[in-house]
Amino acid sequence: MNYAIQIDDLKKSYGEHTVLKGLHFHVIKGEIFALLGVNGAGKTTALECIENLRKYDSGKIVVNGRMGIQLQSASLPAHIRPMEAVHLFAKWNKTKIDNSMLTCLGIDKLAKKLYADMSTGQKRRLHLALALISDPDIVFLDEPTAGLDVEGRISLHEQIRKLKMQGKTIILASHDMAEVESLCDRIAILNDGNIVFMGTVAELTAKLGKRYTLHIKTDQGNETFESDNIADTMLTLLESFKKRGIEILDIKIDRGTLEQHFIDIARGNKK
Repeated sequence: MNYAIQIDDLKKSYGEHTVLKGLHFHVIKGEIFALLGVNGAGKTTALECIENLRKYDSGKIVVNGRMGIQLQSASLPAHIRPMEAVHLFAKWNKTKIDNSMLTCLGIDKLAKKLYADMSTGQKRRLHLALALISDPDIVFLDEPTAGLDVEGRISLHEQIRKLKMQGKTIILASHDMAEVESLCDRIAILNDGNIVFMGTVAELTAKLGKRYTLHIKTDQGNETFESDNIADTMLTLLESFKKRGIEILDIKIDRGTLEQHFIDIARGNKK
């Protein structure tokens, strides 16, 4: 297997508090991989160790390729303009500027704005452009669409898919489960410093069950039921309502979402 990143027994503590308890995982070259976890699970610390932004206590990290890192925030001067930042980063990285990438992200339309006057979404797009300046093999995206409107999210998702088509490896950290489900090949879920699941979204669903929610409206009110076996549950409920003489007015069935599954496993509700 051709790996972009290999993590072996990664450990990190802050004083007496152990944040990472021996992580083992790998990221395959060319895939979009999400590292997920509730607040305090160790996700940010793990990413910062991989990105070489934070020292770790022990273990092994192997990164095969150049990294580009898009952070949630950047320490750019308040009065710098987007294209000034682009030219500065291009000079640092000794690379040519990809004008098509800048156009796709809308950076060309922000040329005259000061960084301090840019919206959160505009700053996100600039941070991504700066991460891509060096034409990296591995791109780290931390909440890339936070603060973007619908059009901006769609545009950025298209850009992420184009990066994958170019053979780049994408490491995504996101709280948007719909985004993760739409973009990612595999996901890893952290809980209390350990990886409690790694695989595809389909494998997570298979592991936890399909988890349907039934909303039944009757002449006596509304009731909600949860089930992993929709057929058996429906038959049992229909028979029960009929025996009690309760008239069913409407039935709505919701299938379990990735967010529900993520919460279950990240908080240790299911193994």
